[in-house]
Amino acid sequence: MNDRYDAGAAGHGADQYELVGYDEYGRPVYRQVPPQQQTQQPYDGYAQQGYGYDPYATGGQQAQQYDPYGADTGQQPQTPSYDPYGTGTHPQQHTGGHAAQYDPYGRTATSGQQPRVAEQTAYIPHQAGPVEEPVTQERGDRDYRTEQFAFVEEPDQDSEDVIDWLKFTENRTERREEAKRRARARVVALVVVLALAAAGGVGYLWYAGKLPGLTSSDDKKDTATPAGAQKRDVIVVHLHNTKKGGTSTALLVDNTTTKQGTTVLLPNALALSGDDGSTTTLAKSVDDDGSSGTRDEIDTVLGTEIQGTWRLDTPYLQNLVDLIGNIEVDTNVNVPDPEAKSKGTAPLVRKGKGQTLSGKSAVAYATYQASGEAQNAQLERFGQVMQAVLRKLTSDAQGATTTVQTLGMIIEPPLTDKDLGAFLAKLADLAKGGDYKTALLPVQTDGTLSAQASASVVKDVLGGTAKSPDKDAAIRVSVRNASGVKDNTGKARVVLLNGGFSFQDGGSRDTEATSEVVYADAADKDDATEVAKTLGLPAGAVSKGDVSGNADVSVVLGQDYAPSSS
Repeated sequence: MNDRYDAGAAGHGADQYELVGYDEYGRPVYRQVPPQQQTQQPYDGYAQQGYGYDPYATGGQQAQQYDPYGADTGQQPQTPSYDPYGTGTHPQQHTGGHAAQYDPYGRTATSGQQPRVAEQTAYIPHQAGPVEEPVTQERGDRDYRTEQFAFVEEPDQDSEDVIDWLKFTENRTERREEAKRRARARVVALVVVLALAAAGGVGYLWYAGKLPGLTSSDDKKDTATPAGAQKRDVIVVHLHNTKKGGTSTALLVDNTTTKQGTTVLLPNALALSGDDGSTTTLAKSVDDDGSSGTRDEIDTVLGTEIQGTWRLDTPYLQNLVDLIGNIEVDTNVNVPDPEAKSKGTAPLVRKGKGQTLSGKSAVAYATYQASGEAQNAQLERFGQVMQAVLRKLTSDAQGATTTVQTLGMIIEPPLTDKDLGAFLAKLADLAKGGDYKTALLPVQTDGTLSAQASASVVKDVLGGTAKSPDKDAAIRVSVRNASGVKDNTGKARVVLLNGGFSFQDGGSRDTEATSEVVYADAADKDDATEVAKTLGLPAGAVSKGDVSGNADVSVVLGQDYAPSSS
């Protein structure tokens, strides 16, 4: 057993100890320094070593070696070899003797292996020594310590296999759980969609009054806004055929209350009343009274309030269709090319669904009226083209205004480019959404409106009341000038109006020698005789025959007509 150092122990106060290492418990280990054999010379790091001092020099250097224990043998000893494991090594030879080997654990190495010296081991003062354990097995000549070994944990192949299997099992379980969560989410989403759809369907049936058990035909009430109270914006458009002559008229209606757009087609035979009480047709009014007069007359007959007039000549319609990039129309007739020189030329427009029409073909289709066809057939084709144009036109107000300005049309007051562009953009939005339709105003043979027949358009679409000229108010007389004198038409008009008759201009025709006064109904014979007398014509000029337009009596002024005599 090593003697434990105690500051108060006798005989040990002068002993010197040096740190030689640490035991297996991490505590420092000291050993007693043996007494020096010779008087230690003082160490001068600069005087003895000089500039040639090398603290790491080996035995082959001539520089003075430093002895950490202060020993001076008079010779420069060979630097001891360092054995970290305390094994004996071959001592290095040096003049004057063998140098001691340095052992970090407090052993002096010699040429042979040295046994462990217990007496050289000491401990820190006041520190308990290690518990002695009996040695049951000879360690051999070497003394092994835990500080001299590094333990490396070798990977276990079996443990790696177990970890891989656990990862695989965990990943498969997670995938199954994720699949279950997704399936539950899809089921929940499907249930929500079905519930919303069912609720929407029930709500619609309830709103429409079609839900069984909740409404009946007896107590059903119309909660919609009355037609007369609905707000509408109306513009009249006149298509002028600049090549063949004639016009086609339609009303563009934007019902802002019901969000419904409509094109109302007006036949040229529609009877209108002038400011002077005279009766005329829509076609004559457009030619004679112009846009302003015709607009007022339409308002009077239909009970509407038209905000403006859009004059659309056929060249502008062609440019409009080309500008928006062609249109698609379900055509109902083959339209020949008006510029074709031979009859065998392919038609400009073919009959069929979804026909693509350019500007030229769109104008040809909108103005085409086959031989023997009524004007209403051509008017319906014009309505098809207008609705197709609105479907293709932009719904942006600024973009539609730019399109109108690009056409360079002359817009009649009070309508402006901006007003027309904004109005057409609203109709275009309705047409794209399927909230747009075309309706033909039903007109009787005499140009008047039947209250029952026209109610679906005049009342429901326009929100007005039909006010056709009263038949009993004045006899309608149509006058056609065949005298060769242009002024005779105006003179006959003045005479008839002063006589209490309603005047209708029948235009001009080739000259005829004698004048004619024709009536269609036997009840109108007396009225026809009175008309002839008013115009200064003989009673023999009165006869029964076909009456043009919606007039009661038709007059043809011949060369025998003398206005001064009337």
